[in-house]
Amino acid sequence: MDERIREHAAVLVNWSARVEAGDNVVVSVDEGAHDLAVAVAEELGDVGANMSVQYGSDEVGRAYTKAHDGEFEESTHELALYEESDVVLRLGGGRNTSADADVPPEKRQAAAQASQGIREALMDTDWVSTVHPTRSLAQQAGMAFEEYQEFVYDAVLRDWETLADEMAEMKRILDAGSEVRLVKADTDITMSIEGRTAVNSAASVAYDSHNLPSGEVFTAPYDVEGEVFFDVPMTLRGTRVQNVHLTFEDGEVVDYSADQGEAVLGEILDTDAGARRLGELGIGMNRGIDRFTDSILFDEKMGDTVHMAVGRAYDANLPEGEAGNDSAVHVDMITDVSADSRMEVDGEVVQRNGVFRWEDGFEE
Repeated sequence: MDERIREHAAVLVNWSARVEAGDNVVVSVDEGAHDLAVAVAEELGDVGANMSVQYGSDEVGRAYTKAHDGEFEESTHELALYEESDVVLRLGGGRNTSADADVPPEKRQAAAQASQGIREALMDTDWVSTVHPTRSLAQQAGMAFEEYQEFVYDAVLRDWETLADEMAEMKRILDAGSEVRLVKADTDITMSIEGRTAVNSAASVAYDSHNLPSGEVFTAPYDVEGEVFFDVPMTLRGTRVQNVHLTFEDGEVVDYSADQGEAVLGEILDTDAGARRLGELGIGMNRGIDRFTDSILFDEKMGDTVHMAVGRAYDANLPEGEAGNDSAVHVDMITDVSADSRMEVDGEVVQRNGVFRWEDGFEE
């Protein structure tokens, strides 16, 4: 086994999920993530955790959802599993990134709504998602397989404590701020953040961070006004989506368009009332990710990017006892801010052309 796989597993179990002896751990394994699952199982056994393994497959999910009559009910047995779990580790790495592209949208929406309670129970655990490099993901990223492996491990096997310290300044600014404004071509959008708590997403549940790799600071905006252009291509529900434009009034999407994949975008926005509101504003700060790969796990963490998610807000961003935006979806979209852009917090520019004000090369 490639030693980097074992290092990946060690970071996931010990730094990211902080698994302890006696923890009940669910490991969800995609078809292509077998080797990583073996390494994770060894780490969990060494820690003394209790392990339950689930087989995750987009193709299996497609077969079930497509054949179903569409009247989905909550799977109470799956809900019980997550309610009894302390940690959930999601090991991505499927064989086909467009496996469910032909599932009727009304069935996808119904399945998502029926599974909302399960997602809530899962998110109440110390869950962490990661990805094992596979040939399908390399192909999607436009890379040779070995090149893609190098890319993934450069992003995952980092000095996370040092990066957490670097991102703390952005968290401090957002926590003290009341309003964020982002300006670039076809974008001028403002959003309130007062009373919210930003998350320093340093790839560990100790930082309220649930992705490996990570490297972003995010918060839960509200009272959104203006327009935003997402120019980074992405694959949503098995469909290529490109050049998305959203217009917000009174916090809600009132108009949308896309050069490609507009039907899927509309399907997402029509899921429920919360799907037309923002649940997240995220600022990418991982300089170790140096190219777009059509994988949200990596692309949204890349330096020189800002992403926003329509749908569900994370509880970690909210005051205790306060409910944020609620939805059955949480879908991220990314805009490149490396040129001709600025981000302001309470009227002060904190990032211009991708450079933060505390970094060398920042221009007033």
